[in-house]
Amino acid sequence: MSNRFTDALFQLVRSLEKAEKRHFKLYIKRSSAKEDLKIIQLFDAMDKMEEYDEKHLLKRLSPVTKPQLANLKTHLYKELLGSLRLLKTSVSIDLQLSELLDHARILYNKGLKIQSLKILEKAKELAKANHKYNYLAQVISLEKKIETLHITRSSLEKTEYLAVESNDISGHITRVSQLSNLALLLYRWYVKNGHARHDQDIKAINEFFKSSLPQHVEGITDFYELMYLYQSYSWYAFIKQDFLMYYRYSRKWIGLFEKEPAMIAVETGHYIKGMHNLLNAHFDLRNFEQFEITLHDFETFAQTEAANLHDNFRIHTFVYIYSAKINWHLMTGTFKEGLAAVPYIEEKLAEYGLYIDRHRILVFNYKIASLYFGNGDYSRAIDFLQKIITDSADLRIDLQCYARLLHLMSHYEMGNDDIIESLMKSVYRFMARMKNLTVVEEEMFRFVRTSFSLTTRQLKPELEKFLSKIKHLEKSRFETRAFAYLDVISWLEGKVYNKSMGDVIHGKYLDRQKRHKNQYTQKVA
Repeated sequence: MSNRFTDALFQLVRSLEKAEKRHFKLYIKRSSAKEDLKIIQLFDAMDKMEEYDEKHLLKRLSPVTKPQLANLKTHLYKELLGSLRLLKTSVSIDLQLSELLDHARILYNKGLKIQSLKILEKAKELAKANHKYNYLAQVISLEKKIETLHITRSSLEKTEYLAVESNDISGHITRVSQLSNLALLLYRWYVKNGHARHDQDIKAINEFFKSSLPQHVEGITDFYELMYLYQSYSWYAFIKQDFLMYYRYSRKWIGLFEKEPAMIAVETGHYIKGMHNLLNAHFDLRNFEQFEITLHDFETFAQTEAANLHDNFRIHTFVYIYSAKINWHLMTGTFKEGLAAVPYIEEKLAEYGLYIDRHRILVFNYKIASLYFGNGDYSRAIDFLQKIITDSADLRIDLQCYARLLHLMSHYEMGNDDIIESLMKSVYRFMARMKNLTVVEEEMFRFVRTSFSLTTRQLKPELEKFLSKIKHLEKSRFETRAFAYLDVISWLEGKVYNKSMGDVIHGKYLDRQKRHKNQYTQKVA
């Protein structure tokens, strides 16, 4: 069995770019003795492998034994990290601060206390400029140690200021820790469950949020405290399906970076995630114009040095931009155009397979299946839905449920009457067990069950009846989730008015654009 996804060293070697490989060769030849250069042979052998194969390595490196290979791999892993650290220090504030702290400790241990304090002062300025208070706490801790144990001729005012500064930073770190924990746990809840399903979920989320939110947050001004506060409110609103609130706090999240542009290079990952959330908020509210503007800004950012600095940033930017592009086609009904990008998306997902989590793959599979369903290619929709249904991952219970429902609808559209009844029972049991049944789903099951015995002439009145039953539920909090994952109303309208689902959705998009244009014309006049 291939160890491609389990051998840590192989993963690291395969992740390296050309410049990083070239730098490693120079680094290792400069820093290693001749007898250690066997790791270059190991590196070259692993770099040429498509799949990790230990037997092949032992053959290439003969007479190296298996225990010796294990030691060589450990040594190579350590040297690769050392090379990358040296190469990336100049472009990472965190690495720069770590290096300054290391230098200060080395100087202090050599007895050069004044030189150490000068390095710490430089580190302190860099940490403050970039809101890196965890590092600042370490800097001040070492400063206090030196001032306490040695006579450094520092002024009394400076030592008193150190004590005050230490207390301030301690309070700040505590608040950041509380807020980041809250954001993390809310996100974890969403990844596991999706949106709130019923009043009990809402009650539990409300209680958790209120009990976990630190006191006096209205007075905070620090970048990190505000960022985690806005993230917490964003996830809280998203789980509750309060999409307007979700938009407001996603907008505030990105607004922080717009106010302090230098922080985009410092916290690029958080900026990318914020853009993703803002695009999702536009999608949920059908803010077509703002969606296009934000997507354009995101694509422009994807070409910047900051977005391409690390593999994580480059990959996540790709994932979120193409997720947004699919969302654009889903909300404008341009399913065929959206499907044109699927081969490229699949190619990149395969290329980035080592780095993309299963949750993101699951979401892509559902979105692509939705494109195929909307385009009337139900067989291909089923192919992608099967990838979700057969995945044993305990993620996104909501998507697991709606994948099964869309799977049922695809078979219904294909006229596979021989399996519909058993499939319907299976899906109903699964959704009931997961507490994921709403009025919309209940009505859908009722319609499918009734339609078995109907003639073509009798079917249309039942479709109209079904449509009228659920049309008024579009604004209902707990029913919104069903419409967000599956546009049942547009599907039904297509059936009733003899149009494709894509034409129905695209028509709604054009009508909305026309209304906005008329409103703008009237305002200008």
